[in-house]
Amino acid sequence: MTISFGSDNHAGIHPEVLAAIAEANVGRAPAYGDDPWTARLEEVLRGHLGERARAFPVLTGTGANVLGLSAAVPRWGGVVCARTAHVVGDEGGAPEKVAGLKLLPVDAPEGRLTPELVAPMLAGRDDVHRAEPAVVSITQATELGTLYAPAQVAELAEQAHAHGLLLHVDGARIANAAAALDLPLRALTTDVGVDLLSLGGTKNGALAAETVVVLDATSPRGAEVAEGVRRLRMSGMQLASKSRFVAAQLLALFDGDLWLRNARAANAMAARLRAGIDERVAAGLLPGVVPVYPSEVNGVFVELPAGVAAELRSGFVFYDWPGEPGVVRLMCGFDAVEDDVDALLGALEAAAAAG
Repeated sequence: MTISFGSDNHAGIHPEVLAAIAEANVGRAPAYGDDPWTARLEEVLRGHLGERARAFPVLTGTGANVLGLSAAVPRWGGVVCARTAHVVGDEGGAPEKVAGLKLLPVDAPEGRLTPELVAPMLAGRDDVHRAEPAVVSITQATELGTLYAPAQVAELAEQAHAHGLLLHVDGARIANAAAALDLPLRALTTDVGVDLLSLGGTKNGALAAETVVVLDATSPRGAEVAEGVRRLRMSGMQLASKSRFVAAQLLALFDGDLWLRNARAANAMAARLRAGIDERVAAGLLPGVVPVYPSEVNGVFVELPAGVAAELRSGFVFYDWPGEPGVVRLMCGFDAVEDDVDALLGALEAAAAAG
């Protein structure tokens, strides 16, 4: 039997989420979001994100990103993002194919955009020969497992707003970011000027449950985006008829602290894994093994000699990182346990010693 460090999507449904689905499976309820669970979810998320927020549950993270950006970007517009962003490399071209958006990727060290990196993309915005940037999209935590501090997000929001752009956060792992920074969700979003959020649930213990959140749906621009999301959700194939089962999962996570407990558990196992690797590297026990990028949430990136990687694959699942030969990603889900981490560390040490 292999042990998976391939993705936090490899984890099953958290038992509390599964129980919430079963509890919602009693009797009949209105469809397409006109149910008590969805109404309650709006209240709960406003508690996390502010009273002006409006939430739209959807099925997938790609769906959340595509739907939110579709509502925020005009047909002639573009989205400034890191080249490593999920919307660029992991969504099968959906933002461009489905929404007709132009992505404007920027090389971003450690996956993080900065105002200095964004600035060149904002020059000549009235040129009809190019897509006009309308949104800056960042990923929190980034695809490379790094974090934006609140001040860094605030700087990007200030720059975006000064040029008439909105700031979108792909928050598939924002729970892990909040847990790592020991901050409430609004401190990473509403309080620092974020306009639009793809709030993740699936990677944190749900089955198929994400949310598009317009963080200030009372402002003229926010109201326009919120109405766009409301109308596009059906044509974008993200409005589930039995929406109560989507909302019930998100309530299980966010109407309480399950979201935070799960994120802390995943982060802790990744921290244990990274510390074990660092200790063995420092002791000379892992020749040729080089940690890559800070391990700030629940992912560990490391460069492995080809023979070591091949040996590890006999007992463990992990992914090669595209574009970086020899680099692999080791991802911990909410269900990762110390025995699995320690088994990987032992196997890594043995494989490295064997050359």
